[in-house]
Amino acid sequence: MAYREDADLNFLGKMSSPDLNDLVDCLIKDKDGDIRLTEELTMSEPYKKHHPDHTQYWREIAAEIQCFGANSLVTVLRGGKGVMYREVLTDVCDKVSLKYDANAKTSELEDALLIKLLGDALEKMPEADRTEFAKIVGITNLKTFTPAGLTAALQIAFKSGGFQSYQLTLIIANAISRALLGRGLALAANATLVKTASLLAGPVGWALTGAWAIADIAGPASRITMPSVIQVAVLRRKHSAELAGLKKKIEEELSKM
Repeated sequence: MAYREDADLNFLGKMSSPDLNDLVDCLIKDKDGDIRLTEELTMSEPYKKHHPDHTQYWREIAAEIQCFGANSLVTVLRGGKGVMYREVLTDVCDKVSLKYDANAKTSELEDALLIKLLGDALEKMPEADRTEFAKIVGITNLKTFTPAGLTAALQIAFKSGGFQSYQLTLIIANAISRALLGRGLALAANATLVKTASLLAGPVGWALTGAWAIADIAGPASRITMPSVIQVAVLRRKHSAELAGLKKKIEEELSKM
């Protein structure tokens, strides 16, 4: 396992060890909390030497994502190197039948993926739950909370940036983590985010059923790349918010929930 220099993953080197906890857990642990048979991260020397200081082996973490997204035989032929993150991301987008602009920025693709998954879940959510979800995330200017109307409002919130878009990213990621890994995110350990995850967990799981039927045919690694991509999206959103000077705002808002 060796890291391929990847502009879409280099930002991981700027995240703190607590920030990287959820991503590492996603890569090395299965739904039962046991170490995955297919992971290589825990066998790397940097991991053995520095764990749990994830910042010391962020390249190995990134390499694990690249390798899970690649065909194992091709990885061997590449000298233990996987595929670029962009390929992992677009493969996940294809699995959930997301139509996307091939020239879009990586962050825009991640946002489109999150909105697609959330929109699919809203379609399967009872109207009362959709209304409750909208109120929790601060969308109160709609006359009716139809899946299409609510999804459109959420797209605007995503594009606006700031705390609300980061909050929405956490909410979706937390629900997907619960649905696929059986556990929520450490970054989302507050009452509001836990409540929204409980509203979404069932519908998100149902929405992903078809995608996983395809993924199972493609190979079990797909069940790892989906939550991994979502984790990377969360971290990228947090990193962008911190660069914009919103770190204190995020911490203050999350503490109020």
